[in-house]
Amino acid sequence: MDFQKSLLEYISQSLMTIDETISVAESVTSGCLQLAFSQMPNASMFYKGGMTAYSLSEKVRLLKVSRQEAEECDCVSENIAETMALNVAKLYESDWSIATTGYCTPTRNSGYKIFAYFSFSYKGEIVLTKKLELHPKTQALNAQMYYTEFILGCFKSELNRLLILK
Repeated sequence: MDFQKSLLEYISQSLMTIDETISVAESVTSGCLQLAFSQMPNASMFYKGGMTAYSLSEKVRLLKVSRQEAEECDCVSENIAETMALNVAKLYESDWSIATTGYCTPTRNSGYKIFAYFSFSYKGEIVLTKKLELHPKTQALNAQMYYTEFILGCFKSELNRLLILK
């Protein structure tokens, strides 16, 4: 896992500068974001932790996702990502959170497409939710790594926006 060092350092420095914390709830990225945050300089000062909730039952039990909604969309929707983000932040009592859900391989449920939803929460509010689509022939690990790096880049932009406002 080779993340851009400057990206990790920027996120680390920004979170320490504003003295805020982050937690992560992953499904499709299956721990890649947790790995990235653990590799950041001084991670223990701002990274509270994360979880990989891969199955529907764990998303329902741990992250308070609606079972009915999860069953209807195979746990993959904008709202599921937002619910995961809000509830992981509550669990870890963090200022920020990131959540991911989606597909890294094409399946019948995904319409044979590869895509993910990710969401950022900040102090109990959703500040960004996006859908990211990849070519259906993308290899699963490459999809997970691409999602991770793209999401970290978006998070850097969100932090940058906040730092400008402060």
